[in-house]
Amino acid sequence: MLVKTKAIVISSLKFQEKSLIVKCFTLSNGLKSYFVRDAFSSRKASHKIAYFQPLSILEIEAVHKNKGTLENFKEIKNGIPFQTIHTDIVKSTMVMFLSEILHYSIQEEEKNESLFLFLETALTWLDNHDEISNFHLILLLEITKYLGFYPDVSEINLPHFEMNDGIFTFSHGGNVLSEHETNLLKKLIDLKFDNNQKVFHVLERQVLLKILIDYYSFHLEGFKRPKSLEVLKEIFS
Repeated sequence: MLVKTKAIVISSLKFQEKSLIVKCFTLSNGLKSYFVRDAFSSRKASHKIAYFQPLSILEIEAVHKNKGTLENFKEIKNGIPFQTIHTDIVKSTMVMFLSEILHYSIQEEEKNESLFLFLETALTWLDNHDEISNFHLILLLEITKYLGFYPDVSEINLPHFEMNDGIFTFSHGGNVLSEHETNLLKKLIDLKFDNNQKVFHVLERQVLLKILIDYYSFHLEGFKRPKSLEVLKEIFS
């Protein structure tokens, strides 16, 4: 089947000496993996490889056989030509981290148009703004809405947050956040991308990042701690 769709690059892996295996989150079909033959050998190799940087947004034409095997691109265009995301060290580190998160979070080959459109909007915002200290935290929390485990805020005035059930509670112990940690989470829940990005200091962001990584681990089978996490911490320390 010939498909034209937008696609967000989740990961790319060198295969043998000249080729790539590229995992994309597509608007039309959810998660798909593609084989890019001779990605490193043609005259236009550097141009071709540039398409597959983490979280690049592409417009693709591809042949989808839908047999669980690698698919093939017929045509690739830049869907949104980012100006800063892949050249700014902070932003590029952030998208490398977020691409790892998405790699372990989006596991099924099924369409999730609302998640795709949210990510597209969020990445466009990141490309166009400089005050981005909390972007990754807000994004991680918002993604849980589309994956089905956003915190239940119906009892948000209670003092503790229980990680397993994603609810606010009176009790404390086990997988329950302290009152201080819970207050940080409540503050994050209220944040939007355009809010004051300096609302948290460095240590508070680190606490929140750990909470969110742990929260993903509780709710997603096979979720792994991103290798780029330490690099991200270094950038924001």
